[in-house]
Amino acid sequence: MRSICSFLALFLYCAVWGDDPVVLQTYKDVGGHTLNLHIFSAPAHSPAKEPKPAIVFFFGGGWVGGTPTQFYPQCEHLSKRGMVAISAEYRVKSRHKATPFDCVEDGKSALRWIRTHAKKLGVDPKRIAAGGGSAGGHVAAAVATVPGLDAPGDDLSVSCLPDTLVLFNPVYDNGPGGFGYPKLKDRYREISPMHNLREGMPPTIVFLGDQDRLIPVSTAEKFRDEMRKLGNRSELVVYPGQSHGFFNQGKPGGGYLKTLQEMDKFLNSLGWLEKY
Repeated sequence: MRSICSFLALFLYCAVWGDDPVVLQTYKDVGGHTLNLHIFSAPAHSPAKEPKPAIVFFFGGGWVGGTPTQFYPQCEHLSKRGMVAISAEYRVKSRHKATPFDCVEDGKSALRWIRTHAKKLGVDPKRIAAGGGSAGGHVAAAVATVPGLDAPGDDLSVSCLPDTLVLFNPVYDNGPGGFGYPKLKDRYREISPMHNLREGMPPTIVFLGDQDRLIPVSTAEKFRDEMRKLGNRSELVVYPGQSHGFFNQGKPGGGYLKTLQEMDKFLNSLGWLEKY
């Protein structure tokens, strides 16, 4: 069921997912394309009175395809735990002839838009997480790590840096032998999170199946260890027998519920979740 509605004095589009209203908010117009945020708010959330932590997810699809509905189940769950949970659209090759660099640019624009409009959304601007799966995990991690790739017209005085990362089998090593290197070639350092780690990175958790053909466990262990060497909090949860995309709802093996539990535990440790 869909209806046109007004939200926070902005022009928004409303939809329904299960029992929860999903609000679509445009955050960017680029190249004749409109990009929206799919927003799940906490039940009975009063934006003016109680700013909540937020998380924005980026879907997977190899920078080629994918849909924001991939993370609707996680958004619905987290909104019930007191967060403003968002699944973002961003440009991809199949629909927009986009490059991976465009994907990261859109990720940065999304974070800046959320932080700029935090008061109206009822979001705590100092508690905004970024998450995603596969190429969407790359987008989230790249927003946190790589310099530049800022959209013309973005207000660069507003930080795009997330305050924590929740990554599901992210393709975050794009160097030689890593995901996407044949496309990126000599430009891989501009976009590879693994090659742009630094001190002061946000707390990070990564979920990975040990049968993932795109991301070896050794890559995830290297990311975790390098993060820790730099003094950053970094956690890795490996699931035996699980392959790429195991965390999606409906996949065999129970990966969706298992990663949901670990995600809750991690966010709880930061004090971001409410009790049921």
